[in-house]
Amino acid sequence: MKVLVINAGSSSLKYQLIDMDTKTLLAKGLCERIGIDGSKLTHKNIVKKTETVFEKPMKDHSDAIAMVIDALISPDCGVIASMDEIGAVGHRVVHGGETFADSCIIDDGVMDAIRACVPLAPLHNPANIIGIEACAKIIPGVKQVAVFDTAFHQTMPKEAYMYAIPYELYQKEKIRKYGFHGTSHKFVSQEAAKFIGRPIEDLKIITCHLGNGSSVAAVKYGKCIDTSMGFTPLDGIIMGTRCGAMDPAVVTYLIESCDMTAQEVDDMMNKKSGVLGVSGVSSDFRDISKAAEEGNERAALAIDMFAYRVKKLIGSYVAAMGGVDVVVFTGGIGENDARYRLKITEGLDCFGIKVDPERNDVRGVEKDISSDDAKAKTLVIPTNEELMIALDTQRLLGK
Repeated sequence: MKVLVINAGSSSLKYQLIDMDTKTLLAKGLCERIGIDGSKLTHKNIVKKTETVFEKPMKDHSDAIAMVIDALISPDCGVIASMDEIGAVGHRVVHGGETFADSCIIDDGVMDAIRACVPLAPLHNPANIIGIEACAKIIPGVKQVAVFDTAFHQTMPKEAYMYAIPYELYQKEKIRKYGFHGTSHKFVSQEAAKFIGRPIEDLKIITCHLGNGSSVAAVKYGKCIDTSMGFTPLDGIIMGTRCGAMDPAVVTYLIESCDMTAQEVDDMMNKKSGVLGVSGVSSDFRDISKAAEEGNERAALAIDMFAYRVKKLIGSYVAAMGGVDVVVFTGGIGENDARYRLKITEGLDCFGIKVDPERNDVRGVEKDISSDDAKAKTLVIPTNEELMIALDTQRLLGK
């Protein structure tokens, strides 16, 4: 089975075509500026190691999907003979609310439920819906599967996901912790279990997805019991531009005492805070690291704050699970920056977590970076959310 994986944004669409018989990536690409002047498709044929750019108007996502199919079956840059070779389409859907605790085959009822979650993810779910509808129009009859960012976290117990606000707000508005990056946390926790050769049902795993957007999850015996992101992806760790967890009274203080509107505060917390706000340098951790090395004290502070928050979460999740067997680093920072991994794990030897500096000198490959005397394994596992989407699609539809 060949699975087309779609990640639709409001004016963009990313895709991958994966051969599930061999778990091989055949092609991937990006449609940009959909519905905007200057739209283009950048298509990469992984088999032939070529890249082709198509500059052509795309008035909507249906046009984009049609261009993707044309590129995939093109005699020049394509990787399949016809679209009949596409056995299924797997879609990333950001929010499934409480309705979806697993991926599911898309039908009218599922579409209605995804639409009902639009208020919880107003920037993302509408784009995901558009992508699903476009595929149904361009490749009718091909089964489609929705894979939700929130689904993996639906196993959290009530004491972990509830907020201590009037219960009626949960009942009526569904205000609670949902968590995000679930597809990544699910993938790397499963890969970690395979890597060390033990059943995931026997393991207590802490997964650290660290990048411009970051979250940590506690995975006990294969099920998520807690995670750092909350009602929205703003909660938890300090991120590139997001503030992460802070006293909520800061919001009312800024509105009442600093003459900021609610929208201005929301914009500040999501787009102007995090390591960008603290450092004043950049939202890119590489830029901040360089600035810190050059003596920028605010950049160094941003790094310290980030590592401290991740360290605290790891410690709290050890307590929540009653121990830890494996800590996993993934995401752009987690996979590629040895300095952050070392800084985060420093002092965690009280939990049996200890990294070997020499083994830790690695980027973007699967590796055990634990010290010989560590009681818990510390692993680098590159995430692959697209493959996880394809695997779920294959699981639900069969071979």
